[in-house]
Amino acid sequence: MNSMRNLKTISRDECVINKSKDLEELFTFRNFPIYMGCTDTSISNDLKADMAWFISKSSGLIQLKNLVPEEILYANSHGSGSIGRIWDEHHKYFANFIKETITNGEILEIGGGHGILASYYLEDSNNKWTIVEPNPMPIKESKCKFVKGFFPESVPNSLKIGTIVHSHVFEHVFEPLEFINKISNFLKDNSKMIFSVPNMQKMLESKYTNCLNFEHSLFLTEPYIEYALSLNNFKIIRKKYFRDDHSIFYETVKQKVNLSNFDGENLYSTNKRIFLNFIKHYKDEVSKLNKIIENSNDEFFLFGAHVFSQYLFAFGLLEKKITNILDNDPNKTNKRLFGSNLFVKKPSILEGRDNVTVILKAGVYNEEVKNDIQKNINGKIKFI
Repeated sequence: MNSMRNLKTISRDECVINKSKDLEELFTFRNFPIYMGCTDTSISNDLKADMAWFISKSSGLIQLKNLVPEEILYANSHGSGSIGRIWDEHHKYFANFIKETITNGEILEIGGGHGILASYYLEDSNNKWTIVEPNPMPIKESKCKFVKGFFPESVPNSLKIGTIVHSHVFEHVFEPLEFINKISNFLKDNSKMIFSVPNMQKMLESKYTNCLNFEHSLFLTEPYIEYALSLNNFKIIRKKYFRDDHSIFYETVKQKVNLSNFDGENLYSTNKRIFLNFIKHYKDEVSKLNKIIENSNDEFFLFGAHVFSQYLFAFGLLEKKITNILDNDPNKTNKRLFGSNLFVKKPSILEGRDNVTVILKAGVYNEEVKNDIQKNINGKIKFI
């Protein structure tokens, strides 16, 4: 990873929630790869930056200090949310959640990417659905309209939008109050905003490495989300949890509401403890993994051509002892994980092999991945 190029970042010097300048450093990952996908170019082209996590003493919000410019960070899509049983289940459940509400006018989805959510919704609905997305990758069966660009600048004036939808977008924005304010200003009174966000509280408590990264630059838990909503005149009608540790669905309406608040002092101590426990856990975990690798004659593979693996390498996992990274996304096969020297193979490469161990630290997806490999590919595979 020493051959990667350093990137100039944008410094975030104040809390995004209350604009205080009381940021306290928690932990910094030096020279972390900025893109959590795969590439077919040389490692000399990979970009890295310090991933420095700070916390506001007054609001308790954990936030990334150094931001990667959006045009670089999102220059390419990494396919998140398009592969796997759990993601498919999420899109179906969220589509049904949207169907359960009464919506007026057309639906505009911000950052719809592949259009899978829209396709499930439109299976039995004639409503018009438009997606505004900087990197559209529409699935073949998509019936919705795609507009390449950003919200709200790229939205055609001809659309009669009554409801805005976004799924796993809110946690990507650098300025959450500004983002919700733009949506509030765009919508008429009594219009709806329906969205899904990752359950970051549960994710970090569960030590999931896909919770915080260059794209998820804020520990955007429910108190902060609901403060941002009330500040911009959105009333919560319904809130639903998808699985215990995956997502939260919100149905909101644009109406004047009483301002929500949060206990910054309590959030500071709670959030700091959760984050530092996460750091300690992976320092210890990677130390144990390295000892196992060095004292075993097995061949080792690592599952997840994504930020899961990048975090493990950042904590010191012995990359040179790993044969390949495994991933179910066919678009990643035979490409190199950004920031590493390892190439990606389909899990089917394990078929017929003996004395193989797979390192599996993919959060909520662990059981899905493990069951698929053991039942459909090779029941002899060991997992750690």
